[in-house]
Amino acid sequence: MPRFRGVIFDVDGTLIDSNDAHARAWVDALAEAGIDVPFEQVRRLIGMGGDKLMPEVCTIEQESPQGKQISEHRTEIFKTRYQPTVQGFPEAAALLKRLAEDGYKLGVATSAKEDELQDLLRIASANDFFTITTTSSDAEQSKPEPDIVQAALARMELQPDEAVMIGDTPYDIEAATKAGVPIIAVRCGGWNDPDLKGAVAVYDNLADLLATYDESPLATERALER
Repeated sequence: MPRFRGVIFDVDGTLIDSNDAHARAWVDALAEAGIDVPFEQVRRLIGMGGDKLMPEVCTIEQESPQGKQISEHRTEIFKTRYQPTVQGFPEAAALLKRLAEDGYKLGVATSAKEDELQDLLRIASANDFFTITTTSSDAEQSKPEPDIVQAALARMELQPDEAVMIGDTPYDIEAATKAGVPIIAVRCGGWNDPDLKGAVAVYDNLADLLATYDESPLATERALER
């Protein structure tokens, strides 16, 4: 069994139950700009950065004047309409505590914007566990490209084979794989096992992973001795 030194977490859909909320915020922002896009179409793209999602659903580049306006409005809609209803997944903080006790470095690699991240970590009761975070502002390209994962590795001072990532989308898996980092997937973000092909292990959620921690890829010699 490999012995990793660090764990890199995705946030939305992994630590907090927010993927539907993000999709609804995009649908609302686009609709208010006169662009009707089905919820189901947007939902399948949550996990990508906005720079990838927007051209997929409406052919507008995020860095265009209209794209920037829609993106900023989406952020406002999410924070005011949907974020108050978002909850953390059960046992997220307990898993982070266990990992910290076992000596892991903990980092974040998310497509969320930097000004959104601290609120999202607060919802997961995870602020105190992460000193290293990377967001869309730290990468030239967002997921599924590997830039954010590579930035997290650099800040954590780890080689790809010294870390494992935990995420919930095919885009997390693609980004981690391109960066040479093995990834554990969780189904709680709304994807099924065929979508999560390429993960070294798949769990229902973080509570499931914590319950079987000693048999998981996260197990350490210290954990196995308990």
